[in-house]
Amino acid sequence: MKIGMFTDSYKPYTSGVVRSIETTKAELVALGHEVYIFAPNYPNYEEAEKGVYRFASIPTPTYPDFAIALPFSLHLNATVKELGLDIIHVHSPFSMGLLGSRCAKRFNIPLVFTYHTMYDRYVHYFPFAQNLSKKVVLKLSSNFCNRCDLVITPTEVVKRIVEPNVQTKVQALPTGIDTSEFSFVDRQWLRTELRIPQEKKILLHLGRLGKEKNVVFLLQAYNQIRKSQPNTVLVIVGDGPEREALQTQAQEMGLAPHVIFTGSMPREAVINCYAGADIFVFASTTETQGLVLGEAKAAGLPSVAVKALGASEMVNHGVDGFLTDLAVDEFSKRVLQLLENEELLRRMSANCLVTVQEISSTNMAKKLLAAYEELLENKCCSHVG
Repeated sequence: MKIGMFTDSYKPYTSGVVRSIETTKAELVALGHEVYIFAPNYPNYEEAEKGVYRFASIPTPTYPDFAIALPFSLHLNATVKELGLDIIHVHSPFSMGLLGSRCAKRFNIPLVFTYHTMYDRYVHYFPFAQNLSKKVVLKLSSNFCNRCDLVITPTEVVKRIVEPNVQTKVQALPTGIDTSEFSFVDRQWLRTELRIPQEKKILLHLGRLGKEKNVVFLLQAYNQIRKSQPNTVLVIVGDGPEREALQTQAQEMGLAPHVIFTGSMPREAVINCYAGADIFVFASTTETQGLVLGEAKAAGLPSVAVKALGASEMVNHGVDGFLTDLAVDEFSKRVLQLLENEELLRRMSANCLVTVQEISSTNMAKKLLAAYEELLENKCCSHVG
């Protein structure tokens, strides 16, 4: 099968969407299929990956590291025809997603859309008219869904939100976790690299530093946690538009010596960060899945997360972590419960390695292929009819 994936974000940009596409592509290729990526171009980035088609782009005004593709190409029609795509799978309802949908219609190719993002919860990136922007984004998203043959949501909870507003079939199908990445890890790398003493417990957060990730909440919770457990450190891996503001806030709270902002890291280092920490902490309320929670599980790292959207399905409360309300006191209490109970921490760590198998990337890729095959079969049947 030949699959064309159209996306508004791809390497070298880092995000959950990019990670999802990378993992899915790798698994589909391993299963014997061909995957082609259509994505924005990034300045000074040298393409090392085959089958990637780049489009001219411009930086966003509110976050220059993110590029918006100009969805035009004189060669696209010829390329799509030459590749002989069987499925077009888009990963956004904007820019490249719209381009992919036009191609699907033009060449009568089944169109799949993964609803990675609750777009209405990101309108703070719009420079003005945010309330209006929210309504417009919701309308655009639902209209786009109705142009597709299948809409995929990463979790059942997001499916229940999306489904009432669209006529297209909606299927919950998580992005899988590549557990093989965590087979050979260096559990001392994080401590060695950041010079963290053995006696200190490490709380880890990983993700892009944007307002929607709610890292301010984590700083507030950590401020409470340190009062009972001062022998701890909070490591924040990732970069983004809020990094300077968060560093300033940590300084003002007197936490600067105990909070380490690493910036972006290569994939191998990220995996070793998971493996070297003691507890994963996550407070975002906008995640449709929360891939980092699944990756933490693959490293045997229990999580404490705010119960919202995707996180509510990625963490099995009381089994491989804890889910809490959006309340600093409750969140801090759960982190302290793990810090103060070594046996509970070890048990949850062992459970993580079991429960992550439910969403292994190989299993999820096979389910995605089954969905593709059903669409192609329906297309053939409609032609015969």
